[in-house]
Amino acid sequence: MRAIEITQPGKPEVLQLCERPLPQLKAGEVLIKVHAAGINRPDVLQRLGHYPVPPGASDLPGLEVAGEIVDGDLAGSSFQKGDMVCALVQGGGYAEYCAAPLAQCLPVPAGLSPVQAASLPETFFTVWSNVFDRSALAEGETLLVQGGTSGIGVTAIQVATALGHRVFATAGTDEKCRACEALGAERGINYKTEDFVAVTKELTGGRGVDVVLDMVAGPYVAREIDCLADDGRIALIALLGGAKAQVDLGQVLRRRLSISGSTLRPRPVAFKAQIAQRLRERVWPLIEAGKIKPVIYKTFPLAEAAQAQALMESSTHVGKIVLQVI
Repeated sequence: MRAIEITQPGKPEVLQLCERPLPQLKAGEVLIKVHAAGINRPDVLQRLGHYPVPPGASDLPGLEVAGEIVDGDLAGSSFQKGDMVCALVQGGGYAEYCAAPLAQCLPVPAGLSPVQAASLPETFFTVWSNVFDRSALAEGETLLVQGGTSGIGVTAIQVATALGHRVFATAGTDEKCRACEALGAERGINYKTEDFVAVTKELTGGRGVDVVLDMVAGPYVAREIDCLADDGRIALIALLGGAKAQVDLGQVLRRRLSISGSTLRPRPVAFKAQIAQRLRERVWPLIEAGKIKPVIYKTFPLAEAAQAQALMESSTHVGKIVLQVI
């Protein structure tokens, strides 16, 4: 099969087309003939040598795919060979075939193309796990999304809005702020020209937000504490702004605040299977009803994975970047 491998840590040019044998299936896995694969920030970090491959996972990049089940043990499941699915994987997505745990597969939502479906798993699993499971965003509570036009941001805004929450989002240009609002955010906040603490406090009548979804960290954490309501929660999912922060722990104590962090890739299949089930029950119907829509910024053929990751690094996109394999 054709695949994209990382020849050495470095710039996008180290991503090269290669020939690899078909993946060998483990217990509980299916073989997917990949039609499309999503590009995600962790793929870039892996290429740079900053995101180690979990033991036993493919060294090929790619954490989400959509395509046709062509092999594997489907006993006891609702799937059959020939079904179109999208799946969260630990690696191996940038290829013509990919092994995926059956428990991490979801049906392609009715009405969606493989390219659209390939944009779903990584961000939807991440958002659900961190915003709704770990941070327990509850009815009537508000959410602040940092990086609202990223793949994660676009997903978080839409899912939380569709479930009835007030959502605010930060972005780096006025145009991107308007894009956040078009997706359902009540207010896009330009972090280059506005103070998101002051804006969120004003919008909530001085109360603050209940949950912050943060992929920046670093100096943002102290400011996020300032914009939280009592009993508020911060969910850290990336460290684009740095791994260290100085925070006022007095506020954490007095106002019962929580700061949690997580990475999804190394978690066991059973953990991800629970998220898949919740997504199928709570979110997939919203997608099929048109209340949540995939936002695809640009597609590239498999051989142009380097150009796709260069676009990811530029941060000029709104939504997802996808490799089209078929």
